[in-house]
Amino acid sequence: MVRDATTRHRAPGDASALGPGAAFGLYAAADFDLEDGASALSGDCPTIPQALWYFQRETIAVPKRGRPVATFAARVSVSDDLRSWLAQRDASTLEFPPLVWVAAAHVLTEARLSADASTLESRVGALRASLVPKIALNRSYFDATSAAFFHQRTVRARGTMNGTAFAIRTLWPEDWRIDRAPADALLPPGVPETLALRARMRAQPSGGARSPFAASTLWRRAGVPDRIPPGRTVLAFMLNGAQGDDDEAHGGHFALITGRTDEQGSIADWLVNDFYALDSESEKGILAAPVPLDNYLADLNSGQSWYRPSQMLVLVLAQERAAVLLQAALNRVYNHFWRHQLPYRHASMNCAGISVDLLRLLGWHIAARGPASRAAATIAFPYVAATERSVAKARVAFDYLVEDLTRLMPAAAFEECGAAALRLAAAGLAKSVSGAAAGPLERMLADDIERVLYVHLPQLPSSRVFGDAPVVTPWEFRARMPVEPQIVPVPPRPLPDALWPHDLVPVERPASHYAAIVWGTLLVVGIPMFLFGRFREWRRKRKVVSDPS
Repeated sequence: MVRDATTRHRAPGDASALGPGAAFGLYAAADFDLEDGASALSGDCPTIPQALWYFQRETIAVPKRGRPVATFAARVSVSDDLRSWLAQRDASTLEFPPLVWVAAAHVLTEARLSADASTLESRVGALRASLVPKIALNRSYFDATSAAFFHQRTVRARGTMNGTAFAIRTLWPEDWRIDRAPADALLPPGVPETLALRARMRAQPSGGARSPFAASTLWRRAGVPDRIPPGRTVLAFMLNGAQGDDDEAHGGHFALITGRTDEQGSIADWLVNDFYALDSESEKGILAAPVPLDNYLADLNSGQSWYRPSQMLVLVLAQERAAVLLQAALNRVYNHFWRHQLPYRHASMNCAGISVDLLRLLGWHIAARGPASRAAATIAFPYVAATERSVAKARVAFDYLVEDLTRLMPAAAFEECGAAALRLAAAGLAKSVSGAAAGPLERMLADDIERVLYVHLPQLPSSRVFGDAPVVTPWEFRARMPVEPQIVPVPPRPLPDALWPHDLVPVERPASHYAAIVWGTLLVVGIPMFLFGRFREWRRKRKVVSDPS
């Protein structure tokens, strides 16, 4: 049985992560209990065991008994399950995520870190501060520049309190907040929204890695007050940029976010829905889950802001229904993801692909850019297979070149989702390019978007080199790759056989599977037959020459 958080994690005042006013996106934190995955796995937690296994050494929040937790249908594809659920869902019910990765049991706000990062002053008094250890595979960490940065401002700290000691897991700068009336910074007229957003992302050196936090208004509905009321629901798109010291990460990362506006403009407790590879251990300890935004960006090991700049496009909504629908669908997708009914593939089913697929399934027409080049993919397969002596690498290269760029590249997903939101906000409902009618999510957003905000989040200073804006195409990715790329090898993390579901249905194979069959057939059958035919023709001609009679 899941035990009450207050009996397991005692702290003075409001230091509990489930304290008064705390939230996880759309959900009150008081509706959850704190656990670690191992304890919950041995009890009767409503969360599926596959999810708990991944978080067995992590602090998670699980819904209290009686809360409606997202489920799933077995023996069907993810898309079929979601379509059936969408047709039958009770829109009045707020379905809870199976878990939220909170990472630590305690949260301190309005805290001050000493210049040497040894003391944390807050409303609960002065605490001896320490940092959670750096993960061995992580290439950089908090240093003197980090301490100087946080010493200059109040911070929100997630960690573990033990008496007068506080082990810091996350440090969030509290001045990273949205002003109640963000200044207008409209996109230039006459420029396609996708290109205008790209120009905004790349307007500052290194993608704004060293630039200050900034929030501005891209669009506001006529008649809407200048000031954003507290409690407004938001639906946002997150784009993390290119990493400076890992050449596998030039494409960036994409995530969907839900939450509510705050009286002081805080965004720390918005809920980020992060999809990440399950079957290998991240060198930074990243896990795929719904996670509070402060931890997603500023966890000392896994926080995205420690190793690249980020951008966020925020839709402020008049009603909560669109965000509730999207979050409920995401909660359901996570069950399939942790069970491996939805396999993570870097080329054909990554963070962008999973997110864009869901938006489209919910009836929002996000434009498809199409593949980078099918012709190049056809040539690349045998070339990579021969030069790299690896069919697996050839398949990856093929998939990268034939996949819809909107699903493949996080920056392309951000641009297309942002453009779709801006067009929908400005023009309302319209037929898609294909002539299909708008679905439920698109109809809700057309009525409910009050304003669109653009938020820039810089990289936090540390021993890591600064990142950059993410690339938009495989060609740009290739151009950035050095002769000897820096890639961090990571160990595998297979789901134990005892937890492997036996009711999974076959999933659609990537395009490279069929390319491998075609090229394999050519190599085994086609080319030998061609050479044999040429050989027979050569012998016939030779016979004619040697025997002219």
